[in-house]
Amino acid sequence: MRLVLDAMGSDNHPHPDVEGAVLAAREYGVEIILVGDEPTLAPALAAQNPGGLPVSIVHAPEMLTMEDKGMALALKAKRKEAKNSMAVGIDLVKRGEAQAFVTAGNTGAAGATAYFRLGTLPGIERAALAPAFPTRTGSCVVLDIGANPDCKPENLLQFGIMGSIYAERVRRVRAPRIGLLSNGEEAGKGNQLVRDTYPLLKASGLNFVGNVEAKELIAGEADVVVTDGFTGNILLKSAEAVAKLITDVIREKIQTAALPVKLGGALVRPALRSLRTLLDPSQEGAAPLLGVNGLVFIGHGRSDAFAIKNALRVAKAAVESDVVHSIREDIAARMAQPAA
Repeated sequence: MRLVLDAMGSDNHPHPDVEGAVLAAREYGVEIILVGDEPTLAPALAAQNPGGLPVSIVHAPEMLTMEDKGMALALKAKRKEAKNSMAVGIDLVKRGEAQAFVTAGNTGAAGATAYFRLGTLPGIERAALAPAFPTRTGSCVVLDIGANPDCKPENLLQFGIMGSIYAERVRRVRAPRIGLLSNGEEAGKGNQLVRDTYPLLKASGLNFVGNVEAKELIAGEADVVVTDGFTGNILLKSAEAVAKLITDVIREKIQTAALPVKLGGALVRPALRSLRTLLDPSQEGAAPLLGVNGLVFIGHGRSDAFAIKNALRVAKAAVESDVVHSIREDIAARMAQPAA
């Protein structure tokens, strides 16, 4: 298996990216292609003492950054002769020279580059970013969390189909429960988008459990939750901020408290460490961009080597599950069915 990593993606590139790639090659036995500026990457790779590990470099002299937006970004993303690390890396997947692309770079740039260079699967209008949220009972795939601020009901139906396949094939959830994020559980709740999407999901043949509020999502009452990218991005950032607030406040209170509290804090430290691990986005590393005609994973810009390694692990699992083929087949079968 050969995975491509945008080695110019993270905020502190290329060191976390290169170190994470070497860790993944060593632990998971996969071949890693680092894409980026070779004069920068070569010494960084040598510093990791890769030995005989299958980690190589493909030169890409340019990179996309947070400053790339609008028409300028679109041109850099779609230009045939583009030399930025995202375009070069995704083209390797398009040509079949690698099975998945991973980046911790600009989410919008990665999404646009994947869209222009890979296209979407037949029957899929919009690709969706689908991270796994920690819940009381395990995890829940939420899509979309930022790729599509404005959606139609048909888009959310497609998100539900793709999320169900991803949860079943990659995350090994049998008959995933599909929920529709809303401000109430009743069928009539929500804005117009939610109310129009509800009957489509109900008639879809998916294991649709109805509307779910954020508290039901966190409680683990659904395995996949669909929403538009605007709402999903607010949900994601709010959840991350609250998780950080909780762990930071607990730590500060213990550190500044009297000696008996500090002693008690030492006793609960293992439990707090487990909580921090549960809420740490680096445990997953990256989220799949479902719906494009290839495997693309996007991680946090602040990813460290541990997060990069885990992102490559998640990509490896998706390759092994052949999730793109499964989505393509399911969508094709649904399109072939006569309209109700």
